[in-house]
Amino acid sequence: MNEVKIIGGGLAGCEAAWYLANHGVKVKLYEMRPKKMTPAHHTDKLAELVCSNSFRSNEMTNAAGVLKEEMRMLSSIIIKKAEENSVPAGAALAVDREKFSNAVTYEIENHPNIEVIREEVSEIPDSPAVIASGPLTSEGLSEALMRLLGSEYLYFYDAAAPIITADSIDWSIAFWGSRYGKGDEDYVNLPMTKEEYYDFYNELIHAEVVELKEFEKPQYFEGCMPIEVMAKRGPQTLLFGPLKPVGIINPRTGEQPFAVVQLRKENKEGTLFNFVGFQTSLKWPEQKRVFGKIPGLKDPEFIRYGFIHRNTFILSPKFLNSTLELKIKKGIFFAGQITGVEGYIESAASGIVAGINTLRRIEGLEPLVFPKETIIGALLNYISTADTKNFQPMKANFGILPPLNEKIKNKKLKYEKMAKRSIEVLEKFIEENHLF
Repeated sequence: MNEVKIIGGGLAGCEAAWYLANHGVKVKLYEMRPKKMTPAHHTDKLAELVCSNSFRSNEMTNAAGVLKEEMRMLSSIIIKKAEENSVPAGAALAVDREKFSNAVTYEIENHPNIEVIREEVSEIPDSPAVIASGPLTSEGLSEALMRLLGSEYLYFYDAAAPIITADSIDWSIAFWGSRYGKGDEDYVNLPMTKEEYYDFYNELIHAEVVELKEFEKPQYFEGCMPIEVMAKRGPQTLLFGPLKPVGIINPRTGEQPFAVVQLRKENKEGTLFNFVGFQTSLKWPEQKRVFGKIPGLKDPEFIRYGFIHRNTFILSPKFLNSTLELKIKKGIFFAGQITGVEGYIESAASGIVAGINTLRRIEGLEPLVFPKETIIGALLNYISTADTKNFQPMKANFGILPPLNEKIKNKKLKYEKMAKRSIEVLEKFIEENHLF
């Protein structure tokens, strides 16, 4: 029986292992934790979520919602376990991250065709193999990749939002509501007056941050930019970003606040909350001081402070085909954020594709190129064909899909038609290629 090595026990690695194992392939899944930890992880569990507990929107007029539906069609273990361990989050899919990672770990470790090996891998494995080592790839494997790929090996920095206790919230100020007036009232809203906002803003832009070494130039991805970096673009920036008050009415005043900070449940019990859109590189004492300026959070109790960490990814347009196979070495596939897809579901989806195409190589078949009309296919097309001089990680969005045959001015209707096309094209693709 064929055997495949998979490097990395994150979302992508688990998806690849799950697909291959369920199709009769023996898998050795290598995960270096807990023998060697990363700056961001806290546990030894597989599929640990470190940046946020949200898998983003479920709505089919949102590309993230379409991508999740595509993943359901491809029997994603990550989406299945996320839905089984979800917490209220309006139109979004958010999870109790401890229960989620425990559930994924249990399924992977107890699969008869999967052996989980707790060791660091510091060499490129022989084919067939999947490298899904993630944005925090170890130094040893990073050096091996540099030897294989050369100087086009890149990096950027990412930041995570802090988590506080429910007891930190002053309910004489805070109130429950939806996000931008959509979905259920699953978010805690902390309203700000104009004076309170600018007081907070001035403290934020002058707060001390974690200093990077001189040779390490930060390259932040727009979707996970530290809030203080965003704020320094101008005093109005946050009002159109994470502090946007649109659609939110303070029940005590009957009016829309000047600005609003939102908190989302971190666990099912609702004892922990994370700051929505508050990824940060502030020093920990500064986080307590500055975020304590937010009305309703006079003395917040932090369970986890926000942090900054290094994320690594390869120059995929130069090195990867849209099948996720390495151009210079057949049978070696990459998956997850190391490829330049950005986000939990994007990483997991790429893991499914890597699993599918690894199996095809084993069976003597050519790897599949997923249709560009699907979100999955469009993402993999982007990372394999983008401009190498300006390559940046990409999340799911409708902008990377081919245009419709008709011009539609109404954005919602346009996205609905794109979503319908994506699902129909993927259904046909799955049937024609006998994927399940």
